[in-house]
Amino acid sequence: MKKARGSQSTGAHEAEGAAGPPAESGAIVNRRAAERLRAGHLWVYASDVQSIAVPEPHREPPALLPVADNRGLYLGTALYSPASQIALRMVSREVLDPAGWLELLEARLRAAIARRKPLLDGENDACRLCFSEADELPGIVADKYGGLVILQLLSKGLLAEGVRESCVRVLRQELKPSAIFERPDPRIRELEGLPAPRDGPLWPANPKRGAAATQFHLNGLAFHYDATAGQKTGAFLDQRANYAAAQEWVRRLGAPNSGLGGRALDVCCYQGGFALHLARVCRQVTGIDVSRASLEVAEQNLAANRAQIAAEVDWIEGDAFEILRDWSQAGESFDAIVLDPPAFAKSKRAVAGALRGYKELNLRALKMLRPGGLLVTCSCSHHVGWSDFEAAVTAAAVDAQRRVRLLERRGAAPDHPVILNLPETEYLKCLVVEVG
Repeated sequence: MKKARGSQSTGAHEAEGAAGPPAESGAIVNRRAAERLRAGHLWVYASDVQSIAVPEPHREPPALLPVADNRGLYLGTALYSPASQIALRMVSREVLDPAGWLELLEARLRAAIARRKPLLDGENDACRLCFSEADELPGIVADKYGGLVILQLLSKGLLAEGVRESCVRVLRQELKPSAIFERPDPRIRELEGLPAPRDGPLWPANPKRGAAATQFHLNGLAFHYDATAGQKTGAFLDQRANYAAAQEWVRRLGAPNSGLGGRALDVCCYQGGFALHLARVCRQVTGIDVSRASLEVAEQNLAANRAQIAAEVDWIEGDAFEILRDWSQAGESFDAIVLDPPAFAKSKRAVAGALRGYKELNLRALKMLRPGGLLVTCSCSHHVGWSDFEAAVTAAAVDAQRRVRLLERRGAAPDHPVILNLPETEYLKCLVVEVG
């Protein structure tokens, strides 16, 4: 093969339109998968892989595979995950050897970090540094929490030699963190057949300390962070801009006859992200969550921000559906309510049940909102599209006999970019509505 024009890697070669990989190596995919890849998608499902040939002297396919269509034309290079439903994740339209892939990985990770650095300032020292496919690094997620960096390698193809070391090297050089920890998502770890992570940090600036706990800041508020606890990588950085928007809308609209912000409710509050932002502009805020551990952290976060929060804040442990049903029937009322439940639909088969759940939560919330009140309602289920989510909220408004005025449609914060020809990168949906 000829060297690809413009490539700086000795391991990269022209791919598209060239003859396919030799019969003894690489993956052949069907026409449907090839069309998706040519349209800019990066995934090939296991059901679309026609064959995988193992090159000598390997007994199993290597982590990095050349990919061709069923006519034998190159499509590029992919990471291979034998246990996953997503068998191939494309990393290049060129043919890469392992050295070329590591070179490309480092360049893309540096570019991803460079895109996020303008988002960091005196009030925000936390963000997503790398967002997997959205940064052309499938399966790689990195988050910054103050001085700590959390790395996730979510595909078995990323266990190849040199990948982890390359990530750590770039993160150290670009950010100079106090420590880097690896924390795989438990569900994805099971689906991908990944081994258990190592104990302790991948890299500590001070080998004698390597502390897993720190404090980070979003919109000027302080939050506790522990790399060994919590959901996902530990906090929900994707809601940062929506936290600020909810606070601003409450401040802007005020609350009829009840002073600045009035009374607010944060449902599925986790560690208090929305609740603490609302507490800056409300006189009383209640947070509900089923997790006692999360509420204990929320209380710590409240204490850390008491200098700028005068509101009365309380936390209630329990099932959100049961509490909202009881309260709505008992005549409880609020000036602002935030609904930020976990993903109800982790597969297409779960969408119908998810929509029933969204409708029920929104129905109960709408029944408790005073006229002129604010509802901020969210869905983090990728499989639930905008139209279905809005339809669920609309149906709830009809049943509650409330008129809702759309103020904003919002998504994830800018450090979680959406790639239009990768629809999986758009998952978080947030509606801000005024309730009549």
